[in-house]
Amino acid sequence: MYLPELFAETDEDVMRALIAAHPLGLLISASETGVQANPVPFLVSADNGVTRLRAHLARANPQWRHIGDGASVLVVFQGSDTYITPSWYQSKTEHGKVVPTWNYAMVQARGAATVRPDPDWLIGQVEDLTERHEADRPDPWKVGDAPERFIEIQLRGIVGLEIEVSAMAGKWKVSQNRPEGDRKGVHAGLSGDGETDMAELVRRYGGL
Repeated sequence: MYLPELFAETDEDVMRALIAAHPLGLLISASETGVQANPVPFLVSADNGVTRLRAHLARANPQWRHIGDGASVLVVFQGSDTYITPSWYQSKTEHGKVVPTWNYAMVQARGAATVRPDPDWLIGQVEDLTERHEADRPDPWKVGDAPERFIEIQLRGIVGLEIEVSAMAGKWKVSQNRPEGDRKGVHAGLSGDGETDMAELVRRYGGL
């Protein structure tokens, strides 16, 4: 990933927080047969400073065979992103030498993947993933709400994947490279358009 120093986010806690908030990662793998990519919801955790990603794929999805144990994979997590109009820049009225751009926050995680077909691992993964996304609902659905036999059959149709992350790169391109007047204009414009998440990133990273 092209990563100018100004846009680099190096705090792994911040990067893990983005993954937790935007868990649908693009799983990318390469082998002699080519490159494959699939969107997959992940769980992220840290153990003794090592980031781990857990997910599961449909058994019919050929990517898990494509990966194999120990293969290096790349997972891309896309956070908030939005178009930035030059009309928000103070510089537009000063000299007009401005162009549109796109703001975004992104994490790329690389590491060795392990395929986990065992039912005990899979049921734990499915339960954890379900609890993560049902927790805030008024009446959370639980895996145990479905018939046990039905769940057993469903588990036969998936394969687990665990990734020990060896490197993470974070890119927060949120107008840090613009003059203060432009950053303020972007913040105001985003706030007015209801893009509150990106507006907050521009404020925080832009020192406003």
